[in-house]
Amino acid sequence: MAHRIFALPFANLYPLYEAKLERKGRTTAELDEVIEWLTGFDEDDLRRLIQDGTTLEAFFAEAELNPNAGLITGVICGIRVEEIEDPLMQQIRYLDKLVDELARGKAMAKVLRA
Repeated sequence: MAHRIFALPFANLYPLYEAKLERKGRTTAELDEVIEWLTGFDEDDLRRLIQDGTTLEAFFAEAELNPNAGLITGVICGIRVEEIEDPLMQQIRYLDKLVDELARGKAMAKVLRA
């Protein structure tokens, strides 16, 4: 059974991430950097995906996930990201976790697992 979030357009999620980070003093450029690190999508790709109304399922299907994404650990929404069994849900939660770490003021190098 597919989760409803898989059909959510990335264009609906992106402004929520932007608003969360801006409230915490972070920038859209930092958000884009995190997304590029995780997915390989540059700014032009992101704008295209947003404009096309790409779903999260299609977004992550097109992404080239960073080989270090497995280093993302911790709890998001009460669930340990490293224990999520559904690969797509895990990828979505990886992005949530990175945005959450940025919002909490973590240094970019640590967020990007450098």
